[in-house]
Amino acid sequence: MRTQMQNKIMLIDDDHVMLILLETLLELEGCLVVTAGREQPGDILTKVIAENPNVILLDVNMNQCNGLDLLSAIRSNTSLDNIRIIMSSGIDVKDECLLRGAQGFILKPYMPDELINMLKPNQ
Repeated sequence: MRTQMQNKIMLIDDDHVMLILLETLLELEGCLVVTAGREQPGDILTKVIAENPNVILLDVNMNQCNGLDLLSAIRSNTSLDNIRIIMSSGIDVKDECLLRGAQGFILKPYMPDELINMLKPNQ
């Protein structure tokens, strides 16, 4: 039996099906989940500030905005320093994500257990 993660996680991805699948998975793990991704970058940043999640799972490649640019915008706001950001992409851009301030990177496609372990507190 898995340990329940009492975590508020924000999923930022423009793939609606992916958001639904991940939201369902993480809610089954006991997480509070909020989503964003089809909004403009400024609106996503406003939502991050309002929601103040423990962890963000942020897709690198989205139609409305570049995930790396959004990562930089979040990291430039000192009131958001406490948020862990895990980047996700089908292309291995781990080094660039870490250089811009992400605490982790997960390459798509990934297994649910791999994602859950990465999103647990203090990982």
